[in-house]
Amino acid sequence: QVQLVESGGGLVQAGGSLRLSCAASTRTFTMSWFRQAPGTGREFVAASRWIGDMKYYAESVKGRFTISRDNAKNTVYLQMNSLKSEETAVYYCAAGSFPGTVMSSGNYDYWGQGTQVTVSS
Repeated sequence: QVQLVESGGGLVQAGGSLRLSCAASTRTFTMSWFRQAPGTGREFVAASRWIGDMKYYAESVKGRFTISRDNAKNTVYLQMNSLKSEETAVYYCAAGSFPGTVMSSGNYDYWGQGTQVTVSS
């Protein structure tokens, strides 16, 4: 069993920045971020794979968000710049060890409790 603890959410104005953190109780192959706005499904944001340091991003966040990983701390970060009001959501950390696509939430075994990000316009 892997425990994930997120932190770093909050309120920010449009155009501002936030950094989210997710600490895992043990190392996992893939650590990712998803988000879910009220009344919508869970949306892939970014992923980091341990081997090869592979990183993946949703098209909507490329160039603005950066995912990074500290393997010594089993922690993944999401630096979010130029935030938009429509990106207001609960952001979830997810982890798992699987060969398939990182964009599918169903592939992940472990989820954090979520952290609220509110972007005011």
